[in-house]
Amino acid sequence: MSVVDLREARDFGANPYPYYAKLRAGGPVHAVRTEEFERIWMIVGYEEARAALADQRFSKEWRTTDLWTVSSNPINANMLEMDAPHHTRLRRLVAREFTARRIEAMRPRVEEITAGLLDAMVPAGSADLIDAFAFPLPMTVICELLGVPGMDRDAFRRLSNAILAPVSPEKEGEAVHAMGAYLVELTEDKRRAPGDDLMSALIQARDDDGDRLSPDELIGIAFLLLVAGHETTVNLISNGVRALLDHPEQLALLRARPELIDGAVEEMLRYDGPVGTATFRFTREPVPVGPVVIPKGEAVLVALGSGDRDPGRYPDPDTFDIRRAAQGHLAFGHGIHFCLGAPLARMEGRIAIAALLERCPGLARDPEGGEPDWLPGLLLRGVRRLPVRW
Repeated sequence: MSVVDLREARDFGANPYPYYAKLRAGGPVHAVRTEEFERIWMIVGYEEARAALADQRFSKEWRTTDLWTVSSNPINANMLEMDAPHHTRLRRLVAREFTARRIEAMRPRVEEITAGLLDAMVPAGSADLIDAFAFPLPMTVICELLGVPGMDRDAFRRLSNAILAPVSPEKEGEAVHAMGAYLVELTEDKRRAPGDDLMSALIQARDDDGDRLSPDELIGIAFLLLVAGHETTVNLISNGVRALLDHPEQLALLRARPELIDGAVEEMLRYDGPVGTATFRFTREPVPVGPVVIPKGEAVLVALGSGDRDPGRYPDPDTFDIRRAAQGHLAFGHGIHFCLGAPLARMEGRIAIAALLERCPGLARDPEGGEPDWLPGLLLRGVRRLPVRW
């Protein structure tokens, strides 16, 4: 099979969807070349992507492969990089504390934080929506949930971006080391002085057999909750607002019918979700995907953004329609690794976008904002800046 060179797609970061469409037209899976890999397999069809996300023949345990030689770090002791039964054990322990009741109890506080950010932002008449709103909202929420309100959030944002959207392996390695050191200190502080927060609860959490999280596992969970708990929601809010501004008729419809906000957020997640591809998987054995057999020991990316634009699943998939029945999209994944924080992200997105439209009736792109600065890499889908005015 020939290898598709995605490095030749210079505008892939700005708009990957035409390239995904060309790939899907040639089949549900392709060998591709990226900046990181001479060859990696990419699954682009919806049904095949959904099946792969739930297929245990695709492993998340990169330590069992010889594809990387990465030094061990406690932040890697997280559920996203584990298979069953280790993943099952960790998820069970975390889910005992990260409950729907705990998330729903945060709704008044999310509304309060949202209102406060808009109070500070609106009088200026213009802003970078990410710096002023889309970043500080989920960052504040997840820090308060975990009990780390005093964090240097700008520094944390730089480290998080360097890990999830790296500009070089060296910068990524430095950020992983710094993040691990910070989280070691955080968990030790929480162990010495527990509070009424999720991190303290996780330190104390035990299942019915007395099992509990190890120190490295706590660091891995803290990393996953802090990073995944804000990065994806930043992009959900900013990508959703960009979609509305690019489709004035849909923006007008949502303003006229604010009760459509729940479905609108689902369509935002489907149309231009916060995550372009799932994190790496590796074949434990030869795995057939459509007419192709991916050999054993190969790295695989599941293109969530491509699956959610598959016309075999969604009619007229390149049309943004907030009245669409977008349920079943892959923005939060599928299977055992389905995003644990999806209910919190949905709540934040609905509250944030509804309040923004209410407070900023003239919301529009700032014509002096310059060209978008897209996040590098295939994992995250979003921009670093979103200049707007109202």
